[in-house]
Amino acid sequence: MRKVVAVELVSVDGVMQGLGSPEEDRDGGFAHGGWGAPYAGEVQELMDPGSLEATSAYLLGRRTYETMAAFWPFQPDENPLARHLNATPKHVASRTLSRLDWAGSTVIGGDLGRAVRELTGEGDGVITALGSGVLVHALLRLGLVDELCLFVHPLLLGTGKRLLRELPAPRPLRLVQSAASSGGTLLIRYELGAAG
Repeated sequence: MRKVVAVELVSVDGVMQGLGSPEEDRDGGFAHGGWGAPYAGEVQELMDPGSLEATSAYLLGRRTYETMAAFWPFQPDENPLARHLNATPKHVASRTLSRLDWAGSTVIGGDLGRAVRELTGEGDGVITALGSGVLVHALLRLGLVDELCLFVHPLLLGTGKRLLRELPAPRPLRLVQSAASSGGTLLIRYELGAAG
């Protein structure tokens, strides 16, 4: 049975909005888009090379899928992340998309919980949810995230969408890994316990 690992890049105050580019997500008048660019090297420094090999599928929300599909299919295979993303199945949770152009992508609709439980029962490895804050929050509420992998960047944004919001019950976490980059980014991996 595969586990679901949510990989998230956030500021110290938990903001994940508009990480990649100024126009990525301007909801609510967010004016700090692209804030994550200076930390790309920090993520590379901390990333476990084996995490790509362990990932047998990706789980993405609609907005994250659209952003990634506009970039990664056009990157050369010499980039290990591009090679893996382009070759690995991608499951997109969406109520509005019906056609996906990025090779290896399929829409999962309907009952999210049932669809993700079916995916975890198929094959080996890890299903990695990248970004996709709305989706990951829904999965957390359903108790379907097995592990959180947080890259916490040394920055306070003060405004913007946050990854961790209201949950129906407390969730205990067990630290399985922590590390710091030379520039102060923290990698923190937690296993999630049952809701209490």
